[in-house]
Amino acid sequence: MPWWQWSDTERDSGQTGAMTVAMEPLHVSGVVLPEEEARDLWIVDGRLSFTPVPGARTIAENVWIMPGLADAHCHIGLDMNGATPIDVAEQQAIDEREVGVLLIRDAGSPSDTRWVDDRADLPRIIRAGRHIARPKRYIRNFASEIEPEDLVEEIETQIAAGDGWIKLVGDWIDREVGDLKPLWPADVLNAAVARTHELGGRITVHHFGEEGVDELLDAGVDGIEHGTGLTPDTIARAAEQKVALVPTMINIDNFPGIAASGEEKYPTWGKHLRALYAKSADTFRACAEAGVTMYAGTDAGGMVPHGLISDEIAKMAEIGGAEFALGAASWRSREWLGVDGLTEGASADLVCYDSDPREDVRVIKDPARVVLRGVISR
Repeated sequence: MPWWQWSDTERDSGQTGAMTVAMEPLHVSGVVLPEEEARDLWIVDGRLSFTPVPGARTIAENVWIMPGLADAHCHIGLDMNGATPIDVAEQQAIDEREVGVLLIRDAGSPSDTRWVDDRADLPRIIRAGRHIARPKRYIRNFASEIEPEDLVEEIETQIAAGDGWIKLVGDWIDREVGDLKPLWPADVLNAAVARTHELGGRITVHHFGEEGVDELLDAGVDGIEHGTGLTPDTIARAAEQKVALVPTMINIDNFPGIAASGEEKYPTWGKHLRALYAKSADTFRACAEAGVTMYAGTDAGGMVPHGLISDEIAKMAEIGGAEFALGAASWRSREWLGVDGLTEGASADLVCYDSDPREDVRVIKDPARVVLRGVISR
């Protein structure tokens, strides 16, 4: 059985021996979200308990308690030059942890970050292997670059390298055309999605433009990253098919600057990026209103610095409200990724705030406490 299908207990015992060592019992009290219930939580040997533990040290009280935050589109061990040294990747993970991100879906990295699994002090990572793209159709040094006839074989390679996810680049600038164009013929895309599902994995696709989205939905992809080119028709289809969207709104804010960097040579592409940016908030609002399943992801690791999940939550709150945004970055995202929230016996991964984040999501930027695997990180 692949490790991403293990239970939470099996994952923890496989990641670190720290869970077998007796730890100081801790106590937290406050309002637990999303249930909005005043409760006491105890932490025993790194796990949550609802049974009182005499002598447990209270580390936070009269706070608002959430399951650890999740960044559903993040890149550890990646910067704009490609793979990073281990010390840089370590700091990226620490930067995420310090703001309460205790679970990361790594949406493609050229670095082998398995060493993180042996570090109880770093967030859990669920990996998508390396980006898959065609030659010269994505950022240099990011992707495994292959021709369409080799895509299914590469799917098999990356599913083995990751944790049950595939990250496919769906569109990018075609320099011969001078605009965004899909990378893969429909029959090749269909075969890639089918093979991913045969292997028990899920496949998510980077896509900016309008062209090619219907083909993604026809193929049965599990997720779309960015999604600025979604239209009323494809929004309705995505909602009906329960395709997940991670809009990476704070990275979409970079579109005007990206356009400016290349529009002299590729004016059609530059104009297209600017148009996608101009309507992006309305597009994502329409997605939320239509019931598209949406999760919070920063796209940190390229143009976006790490540790900015609070900014993404604030952006998502503008289109769907505070509780929608908080769930997209915490309890709903964790459930989608198959990781427990604040349940009896679960790993004690939680974040505490001095005031109700539903009243003002800006408090997410400054957690009062961060607890990862039962250890106080902040």
